[in-house]
Amino acid sequence: MSDAYNHALSVADQRGELRVSSPAFDDGDPIPDAHAYEGGNVNPPLEIAGVPEDATSLALVVDDPDAVDPAGKIWVHWLVWNLDPERDGVPRAWDPTDAVEGENDFGEVGYGGPKPPDGEHTYRFKLYALDTDLGLPTGASAEALGNAIEDHVVAQTQVTGTYAP
Repeated sequence: MSDAYNHALSVADQRGELRVSSPAFDDGDPIPDAHAYEGGNVNPPLEIAGVPEDATSLALVVDDPDAVDPAGKIWVHWLVWNLDPERDGVPRAWDPTDAVEGENDFGEVGYGGPKPPDGEHTYRFKLYALDTDLGLPTGASAEALGNAIEDHVVAQTQVTGTYAP
């Protein structure tokens, strides 16, 4: 990824009424081991609310900004786009047959849970409401997703969780 600004890897400061939360952890609290890379490595359930009427699709980005020191970059854990804006959540251990997943920084398509190498890290679960569907192929990168959502975000939000090895 280039050093240029990437919308998908920036903070999703609250814009609009869009909300994302998880029944598995409260904002800022620890993420259960079942959702860690070396635990169950399944995504936590997410609840979605406040999707704007003009949203055509949703995109989800899970990343670790604390990885910059040990890894040299914000570490991408999950990229999903073209989620139906009528969706009110994402189930635990979701296999998205009705959305598209990108490649995470483990070199895998799909969810890769927390795996900090050097202590507690904070993980951002960012949700974007978009005014378009994205034509990106399965396995696209965070950079490609960031470029694709630029100028198409009508609302955004995030919830954070922490994890320590």
